[in-house]
Amino acid sequence: MKVPRLWPVPRLLAAALLTISTISTIPLTVASPAAAKPCADVEVIFARGSEEPPGVGKVGQAFVDALRSTTARTIAVYPVNYAAASGFSSGIDFDRSVIAGIRDEVSHIEWTALDCPDTQIVLGGYSQGAAVTGYATAQSVPTGLPDELVPDLPRPMPDVVAERVAAVILFGKPSATFIRRYDAPPVVVGPLYAANTREYCAHNDAVCDGTDGLPLGHLDYQTNNMPAQAAAFAARRIEANANRDVTLH
Repeated sequence: MKVPRLWPVPRLLAAALLTISTISTIPLTVASPAAAKPCADVEVIFARGSEEPPGVGKVGQAFVDALRSTTARTIAVYPVNYAAASGFSSGIDFDRSVIAGIRDEVSHIEWTALDCPDTQIVLGGYSQGAAVTGYATAQSVPTGLPDELVPDLPRPMPDVVAERVAAVILFGKPSATFIRRYDAPPVVVGPLYAANTREYCAHNDAVCDGTDGLPLGHLDYQTNNMPAQAAAFAARRIEANANRDVTLH
Protein backbone atom coordinates (compact mmCIF):
# COMPACT_ATOMS: atom_id res chain seq x y z
CA MET A 1 0.00 0.00 0.00
CA LYS A 2 1.28 3.45 -0.89
CA VAL A 3 -0.02 6.85 -0.01
CA PRO A 4 -0.24 10.20 -1.80
CA ARG A 5 2.00 13.22 -1.41
CA LEU A 6 -0.51 15.60 -2.79
CA TRP A 7 -3.70 17.41 -1.99
CA PRO A 8 -7.25 17.41 -3.44
CA VAL A 9 -8.10 19.40 -6.53
CA PRO A 10 -10.53 22.34 -6.51
CA ARG A 11 -14.16 21.65 -5.63
CA LEU A 12 -16.65 22.00 -8.43
CA LEU A 13 -19.54 23.70 -6.69
CA ALA A 14 -17.97 25.63 -3.83
CA ALA A 15 -19.36 28.98 -4.85
CA ALA A 16 -22.89 27.69 -5.05
CA LEU A 17 -22.70 25.89 -1.75
CA LEU A 18 -21.19 28.83 0.08
CA THR A 19 -24.32 30.84 -0.64
CA ILE A 20 -26.55 28.33 1.11
CA SER A 21 -27.12 28.88 4.80
CA THR A 22 -28.49 25.41 5.38
CA ILE A 23 -28.88 22.57 2.89
CA SER A 24 -31.59 20.87 4.92
CA THR A 25 -34.09 23.75 4.70
CA ILE A 26 -33.58 25.40 1.31
CA PRO A 27 -34.87 23.64 -1.84
CA LEU A 28 -32.14 23.16 -4.44
CA THR A 29 -32.69 22.84 -8.17
CA VAL A 30 -29.15 22.41 -9.50
CA ALA A 31 -29.03 19.48 -11.92
CA SER A 32 -26.37 16.79 -11.49
CA PRO A 33 -25.33 13.37 -12.75
CA ALA A 34 -27.19 11.82 -9.81
CA ALA A 35 -30.45 13.61 -10.51
CA ALA A 36 -32.04 10.72 -12.37
CA LYS A 37 -31.90 8.29 -9.47
CA PRO A 38 -33.92 8.50 -6.23
CA CYS A 39 -32.21 9.64 -3.08
CA ALA A 40 -31.50 7.06 -0.40
CA ASP A 41 -31.68 7.71 3.33
CA VAL A 42 -27.91 7.19 3.51
CA GLU A 43 -25.15 7.28 0.93
CA VAL A 44 -21.81 5.62 1.65
CA ILE A 45 -18.93 7.13 -0.32
CA PHE A 46 -15.92 4.83 0.05
CA ALA A 47 -12.37 4.89 -1.37
CA ARG A 48 -10.73 1.48 -1.80
CA GLY A 49 -7.13 0.55 -1.03
CA SER A 50 -4.16 0.25 -3.36
CA GLU A 51 -4.39 -2.21 -6.25
CA GLU A 52 -7.96 -3.23 -5.44
CA PRO A 53 -10.19 -3.48 -8.50
CA PRO A 54 -12.78 -0.73 -9.12
CA GLY A 55 -15.50 -0.68 -6.49
CA VAL A 56 -15.40 -0.18 -2.75
CA GLY A 57 -12.90 -3.01 -2.19
CA LYS A 58 -13.08 -5.88 0.27
CA VAL A 59 -12.89 -3.74 3.40
CA GLY A 60 -15.41 -1.28 2.03
CA GLN A 61 -17.80 -4.09 1.17
CA ALA A 62 -17.45 -5.59 4.65
CA PHE A 63 -18.33 -2.19 6.12
CA VAL A 64 -21.31 -1.66 3.78
CA ASP A 65 -22.65 -5.16 4.51
CA ALA A 66 -22.34 -4.57 8.25
CA LEU A 67 -24.08 -1.19 8.01
CA ARG A 68 -26.95 -2.68 6.02
CA SER A 69 -27.42 -5.31 8.70
CA THR A 70 -27.36 -2.63 11.42
CA THR A 71 -29.91 -0.13 10.08
CA ALA A 72 -33.23 -0.42 8.28
CA ARG A 73 -32.62 2.79 6.36
CA THR A 74 -32.07 2.65 2.62
CA ILE A 75 -28.41 2.81 1.64
CA ALA A 76 -26.81 3.84 -1.64
CA VAL A 77 -23.12 3.18 -2.24
CA TYR A 78 -20.68 5.20 -4.32
CA PRO A 79 -17.16 3.84 -4.91
CA VAL A 80 -14.66 6.65 -5.33
CA ASN A 81 -13.44 6.60 -8.92
CA TYR A 82 -9.65 6.66 -8.88
CA ALA A 83 -6.76 4.46 -9.95
CA ALA A 84 -5.73 3.32 -6.45
CA ALA A 85 -2.24 3.06 -7.93
CA SER A 86 0.18 0.71 -6.25
CA GLY A 87 3.12 2.94 -5.53
CA PHE A 88 5.32 5.92 -6.16
CA SER A 89 7.38 4.36 -8.93
CA SER A 90 5.19 6.15 -11.46
CA GLY A 91 6.08 9.49 -9.88
CA ILE A 92 3.90 12.42 -10.79
CA ASP A 93 1.44 10.21 -12.67
CA PHE A 94 0.70 8.37 -9.44
CA ASP A 95 0.28 11.65 -7.59
CA ARG A 96 -2.17 12.85 -10.19
CA SER A 97 -4.19 9.64 -9.92
CA VAL A 98 -4.59 10.29 -6.18
CA ILE A 99 -5.63 13.87 -6.84
CA ALA A 100 -8.19 12.60 -9.31
CA GLY A 101 -9.62 10.36 -6.58
CA ILE A 102 -9.95 13.22 -4.15
CA ARG A 103 -11.51 15.36 -6.86
CA ASP A 104 -14.02 12.62 -7.59
CA GLU A 105 -14.86 12.14 -3.91
CA VAL A 106 -15.25 15.84 -3.19
CA SER A 107 -17.35 16.33 -6.31
CA HIS A 108 -19.67 13.47 -5.42
CA ILE A 109 -20.03 14.64 -1.82
CA GLU A 110 -21.05 18.09 -3.02
CA TRP A 111 -23.44 16.78 -5.67
CA THR A 112 -25.10 14.50 -3.13
CA ALA A 113 -25.47 17.36 -0.65
CA LEU A 114 -27.07 19.48 -3.39
CA ASP A 115 -29.28 16.87 -5.04
CA CYS A 116 -30.31 14.91 -1.97
CA PRO A 117 -30.48 17.35 0.96
CA ASP A 118 -32.18 14.79 3.19
CA THR A 119 -29.61 12.06 2.51
CA GLN A 120 -27.06 11.49 5.22
CA ILE A 121 -23.55 10.91 3.91
CA VAL A 122 -21.08 8.41 5.34
CA LEU A 123 -17.50 8.78 4.13
CA GLY A 124 -15.01 5.94 4.31
CA GLY A 125 -11.70 4.69 3.07
CA TYR A 126 -9.15 1.96 3.53
CA SER A 127 -5.37 2.37 3.39
CA GLN A 128 -4.56 4.72 0.50
CA GLY A 129 -8.31 5.32 0.30
CA ALA A 130 -8.31 6.42 3.95
CA ALA A 131 -5.74 9.05 3.01
CA VAL A 132 -7.88 10.17 0.07
CA THR A 133 -10.95 10.51 2.28
CA GLY A 134 -9.03 12.18 5.09
CA TYR A 135 -7.59 14.76 2.72
CA ALA A 136 -11.05 15.40 1.27
CA THR A 137 -12.30 16.62 4.66
CA ALA A 138 -9.33 18.87 5.40
CA GLN A 139 -9.84 22.47 6.40
CA SER A 140 -6.81 23.93 4.64
CA VAL A 141 -4.36 23.28 1.83
CA PRO A 142 -0.70 22.59 2.64
CA THR A 143 2.15 24.58 1.12
CA GLY A 144 5.48 23.53 -0.33
CA LEU A 145 4.18 21.14 -2.99
CA PRO A 146 5.71 20.78 -6.49
CA ASP A 147 5.11 23.83 -8.67
CA GLU A 148 3.72 21.78 -11.54
CA LEU A 149 0.88 20.58 -9.31
CA VAL A 150 -0.09 23.96 -7.88
CA PRO A 151 -2.81 24.52 -10.53
CA ASP A 152 -4.54 21.35 -9.33
CA LEU A 153 -4.66 22.33 -5.66
CA PRO A 154 -8.16 22.74 -4.21
CA ARG A 155 -9.78 24.77 -1.56
CA PRO A 156 -11.60 22.92 1.23
CA MET A 157 -15.24 21.95 0.85
CA PRO A 158 -17.75 24.55 2.05
CA ASP A 159 -18.50 24.27 5.76
CA VAL A 160 -22.18 23.63 5.08
CA VAL A 161 -21.37 20.25 3.50
CA ALA A 162 -20.23 18.92 6.88
CA GLU A 163 -23.81 19.21 8.15
CA ARG A 164 -24.82 16.34 5.87
CA VAL A 165 -21.90 14.03 6.77
CA ALA A 166 -23.02 11.73 9.56
CA ALA A 167 -19.77 9.78 9.92
CA VAL A 168 -16.26 9.41 8.56
CA ILE A 169 -14.76 5.91 8.80
CA LEU A 170 -11.05 5.34 8.17
CA PHE A 171 -9.41 1.91 8.16
CA GLY A 172 -5.62 1.70 8.26
CA LYS A 173 -5.07 5.41 7.68
CA PRO A 174 -1.36 6.11 7.04
CA SER A 175 0.23 7.59 10.15
CA ALA A 176 2.38 10.71 10.12
CA THR A 177 5.41 8.44 10.63
CA PHE A 178 4.51 6.29 7.64
CA ILE A 179 3.53 9.06 5.27
CA ARG A 180 6.63 11.12 6.07
CA ARG A 181 8.68 8.56 4.12
CA TYR A 182 7.04 9.85 0.97
CA ASP A 183 7.27 13.56 1.74
CA ALA A 184 3.50 13.68 1.97
CA PRO A 185 1.57 16.04 4.25
CA PRO A 186 -0.03 14.39 7.29
CA VAL A 187 -3.57 13.17 6.82
CA VAL A 188 -5.57 15.41 9.15
CA VAL A 189 -9.35 15.17 9.29
CA GLY A 190 -10.90 18.63 9.26
CA PRO A 191 -12.30 19.97 12.54
CA LEU A 192 -15.87 20.06 11.23
CA TYR A 193 -15.70 16.29 10.66
CA ALA A 194 -13.45 15.20 13.53
CA ALA A 195 -16.16 14.56 16.13
CA ASN A 196 -17.96 12.21 13.74
CA THR A 197 -14.80 10.37 12.68
CA ARG A 198 -13.55 6.99 13.83
CA GLU A 199 -10.17 5.60 12.81
CA TYR A 200 -9.51 1.87 13.02
CA CYS A 201 -5.96 0.53 13.17
CA ALA A 202 -5.46 -3.24 13.32
CA HIS A 203 -2.95 -4.93 15.61
CA ASN A 204 0.52 -5.01 14.04
CA ASP A 205 -0.43 -2.61 11.26
CA ALA A 206 2.62 -0.38 10.92
CA VAL A 207 0.92 1.65 8.20
CA CYS A 208 -1.31 3.27 10.79
CA ASP A 209 0.18 2.57 14.25
CA GLY A 210 3.15 4.92 14.00
CA THR A 211 5.84 2.27 14.36
CA ASP A 212 8.59 1.27 11.97
CA GLY A 213 7.61 -2.40 11.96
CA LEU A 214 6.05 -4.51 9.25
CA PRO A 215 2.39 -3.88 8.35
CA LEU A 216 1.45 -7.50 9.08
CA GLY A 217 -2.02 -6.59 10.27
CA HIS A 218 -2.83 -4.31 7.34
CA LEU A 219 -4.81 -7.02 5.55
CA ASP A 220 -6.89 -8.03 8.58
CA TYR A 221 -9.68 -5.46 8.36
CA GLN A 222 -11.97 -7.52 6.19
CA THR A 223 -12.23 -10.21 8.88
CA ASN A 224 -11.29 -8.60 12.22
CA ASN A 225 -14.70 -7.21 13.26
CA MET A 226 -13.62 -3.60 12.83
CA PRO A 227 -16.07 -3.07 9.93
CA ALA A 228 -18.89 -4.17 12.27
CA GLN A 229 -17.66 -1.78 14.98
CA ALA A 230 -17.49 1.02 12.44
CA ALA A 231 -20.98 0.21 11.16
CA ALA A 232 -22.39 0.38 14.69
CA PHE A 233 -20.81 3.81 15.17
CA ALA A 234 -22.06 5.07 11.80
CA ALA A 235 -25.57 3.79 12.53
CA ARG A 236 -25.63 5.68 15.84
CA ARG A 237 -24.56 8.87 14.12
CA ILE A 238 -27.18 8.41 11.40
CA GLU A 239 -29.96 8.01 13.96
CA ALA A 240 -28.72 10.98 15.99
CA ASN A 241 -28.72 13.17 12.90
CA ALA A 242 -32.14 11.93 11.83
CA ASN A 243 -33.58 12.81 15.23
CA ARG A 244 -31.93 16.22 15.06
CA ASP A 245 -33.42 16.93 11.64
CA VAL A 246 -36.89 15.94 12.82
CA THR A 247 -36.55 18.38 15.72
CA LEU A 248 -35.37 21.18 13.41
CA HIS A 249 -38.31 20.66 11.06
